[in-house]
Amino acid sequence: MVDLKLKLSLIKKEKLRGNGLVKKKVHLDYGNVWKLKLHGNTIATIDEMNMLSISNAGWESNTTKERLNGLPNVRINQKKFQWYLNGNEWNGEWTRIGTI
Repeated sequence: MVDLKLKLSLIKKEKLRGNGLVKKKVHLDYGNVWKLKLHGNTIATIDEMNMLSISNAGWESNTTKERLNGLPNVRINQKKFQWYLNGNEWNGEWTRIGTI
C-alpha cells in the first residue's frame, strides 16, 4: 500500500504564480491502484506492489511535464520538441519507472 507521505507528495494543492494563487486540479484515486489524474487523464499509477508507471496521456504540455517531474525517479526534459524520460527519448506511452 502506498504510504500517506507519498500520497501527499503527489497532490500539489497550491502554487504562487505571479502575484496570484493557482489551485491545481490534480486528482488522486484509489482502487486496486493509485491513479494520479490531471484534467481527468491518468498520468501516473502506483499498483499494489508499489510499482510506479507514467504516461503523458497524449498531452505534451508543460503542466503534464511538471506533474510527472514531481514523482520519484522521474526526470522529463524536452529538446527540439522531443521528450526525454531519464535521459532517453520517450513518446509518452505508459512506462514502468520502478518500485517506489
